[in-house]
Amino acid sequence: MASVRGYFHPKTATGSASLIPSPPWHYSGDLLTVEYRTDPARVRELLPEPLGLADEDPGAVALVWADWQSCAASGEELLDPVRAQYKEAFAVVRCSYKGRTYSRCAYIWVDKDFAVARGLHQGYPKKLGSIHQTRPHPYGPAPRIEAGARFGATLAAADRRLAQAVVTLTGPSETNGFVNGHPMAHHRWLPSIEPGKGLALDELIESGAASFEAGPAWRGDAELELFEAPTEELARLEIREPIAAYYRQVGVVWSGGTLLESGTSAAE
Repeated sequence: MASVRGYFHPKTATGSASLIPSPPWHYSGDLLTVEYRTDPARVRELLPEPLGLADEDPGAVALVWADWQSCAASGEELLDPVRAQYKEAFAVVRCSYKGRTYSRCAYIWVDKDFAVARGLHQGYPKKLGSIHQTRPHPYGPAPRIEAGARFGATLAAADRRLAQAVVTLTGPSETNGFVNGHPMAHHRWLPSIEPGKGLALDELIESGAASFEAGPAWRGDAELELFEAPTEELARLEIREPIAAYYRQVGVVWSGGTLLESGTSAAE
């Protein structure tokens, strides 16, 4: 009897057409992070039960731009860059679960299909978008990683601009911010194929880096704007008070998560 292989669709006789390989997944990236405060009620409306608002600074938001190179354990994608390189922008809030503080990705846009597929597996609500950010370089007109360096970042989806930022570095930082600094609490949802049957997959999971390394973090000031769009709600996380901005280069390995609860969400 024929068998099919592959970690993700499409599954084939050899598995080589699978959209994503099996974990662990390795990432090298440049992160540009802008933190600000919004109305905590706008954060609360994004948290299904049993999640609640974080006890401290419940309205804090991080909007992160990331320029990634990624690969599976073999590293072969790095020599075929179309399979390795992608960009994303995502909004992170914090939440509480059983007395512990978690980070949670509320919105995220990527520019490659394999990144969307990985997000479906990890519980990230990924959509396709157009993401760009200034890259540092030690020569020519690009900014160096130093005080006074300026970086731009833009996010668009479905031909609409959703966010734009200009970050000016002011000096080294001991942290890369605090909003995106906890394990992630995400939901993995899949509707039943039968109408009216609810969710076939309904999991609250914890996820985080299996290993992490990073270069020096830099703090900065940010000019951030959010824009309304017909099919996006990022602008509901309106900017009430800026916190800070950060730049950092990181290396991350992701190899799986932990099931916290099953079949208890309030998703519809």
